Amino acid sequence: MNSKIKKFERPSWHDHWLGIAKVVAKRSTCLRRRFGAVVVKNNVLLASGYNGAPRNTPNCTDLGRCYRKERNIPSGSHYEKCRSVHAEANTIINSAREGISIKDTVMYLYGENFDDNSVIEAKPCKMCRRMIINVGITKVITSYNNKIITYEAQSWIDETNKDPFKELDEEGY
Repeated sequence: MNSKIKKFERPSWHDHWLGIAKVVAKRSTCLRRRFGAVVVKNNVLLASGYNGAPRNTPNCTDLGRCYRKERNIPSGSHYEKCRSVHAEANTIINSAREGISIKDTVMYLYGENFDDNSVIEAKPCKMCRRMIINVGITKVITSYNNKIITYEAQSWIDETNKDPFKELDEEGY
């Protein structure tokens, strides 16, 4: 082996896809939090999405204000009072618009605070979990505190089957 050849370390697949999700999050139009999601199958990117207002409607960055932030509405509650569509939902929508099946895929999800870019624990909300289950995504992978976190869609199904009303009693995530 030639000792002059610099050792090259490639990022893991998880780091690779989470890095792309982080870049996608930079397109977010939310003034509170930025999320980016990518869906992959066999390590091939199929779709991406970020949190932002529906196409052709005003977004918070253009308006210069956030309804929820102005009213101190806590994260994880009253999503109906937000202009944005979640990154997970937008990724699913984008794949459907383009006719791309994302059944039996993996979603990578990244999130950060808008104000200071600090990484947050990105975890799909209940509505996004339901969409992820219905479209056939098998797992969601995130990273927090330099640890990879995997959410299995089957575990959400199992939890709901044990107590169908439990999730309806819980707030937020």
